[in-house]
Amino acid sequence: MTASNFTQLVSVGLVSFLTGFYIHQLLFAESGKDSAKKSRATLQRVTSSGEVSTEDSFDEDESDDEGVDINSLSLNEIPGEVRMTLIVRQDLKMGKGKAAAQCSHATLALYKKITNPESDAYNPEMVNRWEYRNGQAKITLQVPNQEEMDSLFVHAMSLGINAYIVHDAGRTQIAAGSATVLGLGPAPKLVMDEITSKLKLY
Repeated sequence: MTASNFTQLVSVGLVSFLTGFYIHQLLFAESGKDSAKKSRATLQRVTSSGEVSTEDSFDEDESDDEGVDINSLSLNEIPGEVRMTLIVRQDLKMGKGKAAAQCSHATLALYKKITNPESDAYNPEMVNRWEYRNGQAKITLQVPNQEEMDSLFVHAMSLGINAYIVHDAGRTQIAAGSATVLGLGPAPKLVMDEITSKLKLY
């Protein structure tokens, strides 16, 4: 088995495990009244798992997809490194664990967009460049507030970069519906820098 085949097998296994875990949490972890509603929601939108907070309580976050799936095929012609960018809002003052969970939600949502053959965002060539040529490169940056996050979101879509904003369910640290993290890509660094070059590392 080659290193490439092993990496692909591990990636598929990890995605399958996480998908199964999320579906189990959504469909079976809650008893009674909301289970049917959760089942329908699972089929209609991307949802995200929980994290363990400092109080050891289970925080189940939901995320609503803002925007549309972007056809990024034109970006395949741009050479160089491909990366995913995760931009965290600073004014919410999330704890590091909370921010990490929100970044995970954004990463998975973007990956689902770009690997779904039914989606306009489907771009297997870009996924291949990101996964196998660039080691799934990600960078985490910060933005001061939602207004600037929304501006970056619009700018990214205008350049053909897929974007996703995570909205928190509000069960632990922050208000329900808060836009926490903006995920961008995967896309060539040359294009991504047009949007994020002035942002500071998180």
